[in-house]
Amino acid sequence: MATSSVIALPPGAPGSRIIGLGHHQPPKTLTNDDVAQLVETNDEWIRSRTGIVTRHVAADDVTVADMATAAAEHALADAGVIADQVDLVIVATATNDDRSPNTAGRVAYALRTGVQPGASTPEGEEAPDLRNVVGPAAMDLNVACSGFAHAVGVADQAIRTGSARTAVVIGAEKLTAYTDWTDRSTCILTADGAGAAVLQAADSPAVGPVVWGTEPELTPAVRIEVPEVKFQQDGRAVFKWAITRAADRARDIVARSGLGLDDIEVLVAHQANLRIIEPLAKALGLEGKVVVTDITESGNTSAASIPMGLSKWWHAGKIPAGVPALLFGFGGGFAWAGQVVLTPDR
Repeated sequence: MATSSVIALPPGAPGSRIIGLGHHQPPKTLTNDDVAQLVETNDEWIRSRTGIVTRHVAADDVTVADMATAAAEHALADAGVIADQVDLVIVATATNDDRSPNTAGRVAYALRTGVQPGASTPEGEEAPDLRNVVGPAAMDLNVACSGFAHAVGVADQAIRTGSARTAVVIGAEKLTAYTDWTDRSTCILTADGAGAAVLQAADSPAVGPVVWGTEPELTPAVRIEVPEVKFQQDGRAVFKWAITRAADRARDIVARSGLGLDDIEVLVAHQANLRIIEPLAKALGLEGKVVVTDITESGNTSAASIPMGLSKWWHAGKIPAGVPALLFGFGGGFAWAGQVVLTPDR
C-alpha cells in the first residue's frame, strides 16, 4: 500500500511591496501633425477623440529588450537594489520578435553584463565570468495591455510562496513595429516604451491580490494576427465595454483588496484613450484623486502603459508615497487584470 506523502512548501513572505519604479522612452517623438503627414487626419481630430498630443517611437535597431533593460535599470537604481539580488524577472510584452531567448532572459543577462546576449563587451572592459552563476528565473508574459498587472500578480505570488524575494516586473512594447501607418483608426494611437517595478518581500502586504479575467465575446476585439501581423481593434466594442463594464471590474479589484474606493488615492488605468480614462475615474468617484493621464504625451503603449505612467508621475512628484493606488489593465485577448498597491516610500 502506498504511503501518503506531504510536499513541503518553502517559507514565503507575508506579502510584497513595490520599492522602486523606472521607465524608458525612445527619444524620437511623433506629434499629431507628424501623423497627419502619413494619413488623413489633424491635431484637433486626434486630441478630441483620444487625448493624445504626442508619442515616442523607437528606432529600427532598438528592441523591446533594450527598452525593458533601460527601464529595469532605472527601477533598480530607484530601489537601491543591484542585479545580483534579483531572483525573478518578468517581462510583459506582446511585441517581442524573438521566440528564444525570451525578452526576460535577455534583460536578466543585460542587467548582469551591461550588454545583450551575443553582443561584445565594451572595449576596455572585462567580460564577466558567468559559468558558476545561477541567474534569476526569467519569463515573458503575453496578455497585451493588461500584461503588467498580470505580471505583478505572478511576482507577488512567487514572493509570498517563497519562490522569490526580489523581482523585477517590466512592461515593454514596440507597438509601432506592428502598426499599419495607413490605418487612421489605429496609427494615431500606438507608441513605444517601457516601465518597470521592483517588488521585494515585505513583513506586511503592500500588493493586494490580483483580480483577473477575460471577456470571451470580445476575444478578437484587439489583436495582432497573421497574416497581417498588424495591430487591429474594434474600437467601438472596446469603448462600449470600457464605458459600461470596466468600472464594475475595477470595483471588484478594490473590494478584494479589503479597501474601499474612498481609500484609493491614485488611479493608474491602461492608457488606451483619455475618453476611457476620465469617465472611468468619474464612475469610480476618483476624479478628485490622482488620475494618471500619461496617454497625452506617450500614446498607447499596451503592456508598458501602466508601469510607464506610474513611474513617470512618481518621479515627477505627482504621486504621493505610501498610498493605495489602483492598477487596472484591459485590452488584447480580451483580458483584464488589476490590483491595489501601496506606492513606494520616498
